[in-house]
Amino acid sequence: MACPHLEYRDEDEERSFHTERAYCTAVDSFIQPMRADICNDRYDLHHASDCEYYQSAGEE
Repeated sequence: MACPHLEYRDEDEERSFHTERAYCTAVDSFIQPMRADICNDRYDLHHASDCEYYQSAGEE
């Protein structure tokens, strides 16, 4: 199961993109593709245990 804070967007307030990019709603920012791998639980990683953004959002 992917992180509930992960979205894919093809635009922001200023520009649009040709392809969708990973966006983290926990930090209100686009994130690097390697971080999206954590969000998508790839490579034996899990967002609940390996992502500080997810953990910080859970503490609020």
